[in-house]
Amino acid sequence: MAVTKIKPVKSTVKKALDYIQNPDKTDGKLLVSSFGCSFETADIEFELTLKQAAMHKGNNLAHHLIQSFEPGEATPELAHEIGRQLADEVLGGKYEYVLSTHIDKGHIHNHILFCAADFMEHKKYVSNKQSYAHIRRTSDRLCRENGLSIVTPGQSKGKSYAEYTAEKTGTSWKGKLKTAIDALIPLSKDFDDFLRRMEAAGYEIKHGKYISFRAPRQERFTRCKTLGESYTEEAITDRIKGKPVARAPKPERKGISLLIDIESSIKAQQSAGYEHWAKIENLKRAAKTVNFITEHGIDAYEDLDIRIAELAAANDGAAAALKGAERRLADMALLIKHVTTYKQTRPVADEYKRAKDKPRYRREHESALILYEAAARALKESGMTKLPDLPALKTEYDRLDAEKSKLAAEYGKGKRTLQEYGVIKKNVDGILRRTPEQERTQEL
Repeated sequence: MAVTKIKPVKSTVKKALDYIQNPDKTDGKLLVSSFGCSFETADIEFELTLKQAAMHKGNNLAHHLIQSFEPGEATPELAHEIGRQLADEVLGGKYEYVLSTHIDKGHIHNHILFCAADFMEHKKYVSNKQSYAHIRRTSDRLCRENGLSIVTPGQSKGKSYAEYTAEKTGTSWKGKLKTAIDALIPLSKDFDDFLRRMEAAGYEIKHGKYISFRAPRQERFTRCKTLGESYTEEAITDRIKGKPVARAPKPERKGISLLIDIESSIKAQQSAGYEHWAKIENLKRAAKTVNFITEHGIDAYEDLDIRIAELAAANDGAAAALKGAERRLADMALLIKHVTTYKQTRPVADEYKRAKDKPRYRREHESALILYEAAARALKESGMTKLPDLPALKTEYDRLDAEKSKLAAEYGKGKRTLQEYGVIKKNVDGILRRTPEQERTQEL
């Protein structure tokens, strides 16, 4: 399991880089790596990218993404590799980043510090709920692929590892507040009585647009609305009156859903009403399943197996093609960055060669010279003997980017189709009560 959080860096990029690269935390910097920059000069390279992006004062200079793992669940090397995969996928090979894995605490955790602007299009990274949800989904998927557990959906969103652990052990402020509210609602006559009882329980109350509470020794107030839809002021009032809490309607499910395992359902065993509903719902889902296999010309169980195998093979091929395009894009983006930096800083390097007082000139233009030397070294290591045409490189990058978008759309469509067939197969197995050991040749 990995818990993630992200925060902006507004004025201390060098300080943040020094912290995440601390040799005492990273096994002598063996667990430090980077992309698009050298971790030794990342602050200078971030600065150049920000200047090219015209990032003005007051904007974020970088973003600091933290990924924390369950104690004992991942080795430092595995954690670092998962962090690299997370950064590469989330940032798309366009943002310089430094990755470090800290092993000095009870839990291994990654620090990913990336520039606030990308070095290809010089666009600002937008950190919001949508981008963070993408980070979480990607982190969870990588954990599953590497055999690690994940956070249950709906739990501990946006919490640090410490906050997650506190909630698990019952020591979080939010957890205690929810327990107090649940305990006092049945005793209260109205909302004012409820507030008096909360005060008597030691909670400080702050009125405003949203009601907030703070326990003794708690640093900040907690807004009730952040506890869930059952803890807003309106919901608490309704609960005191014995009214059901008005909940937002759930979106209607699209496609075919899995059959409900009534025999293994504790809820069905405890509620005759739920069991009756589940039986009717299963009839509907079974009917949709039969309609699907009829519409798709599947006449025998082995036909379904063959179709799924074909879809899986096509999906693997699409995934490989997409990964290949992403790697080529990342390589080309780096090449474009190095060529651009080399051209921009070469006049400074040429002037340095002609300077009479070279030590003084270097002191005055150290950042530009460091960038020039890094770009020249990278181009040499890539085997470049002649500086490529920059406009032609950018045109090729745009073409490859469009190809990647097309491959991504094809992969997404194929993946959804494969998942749909997976549901169909499980439902057929449930209808026929088949086990993996049974023959696959019985006609549907």
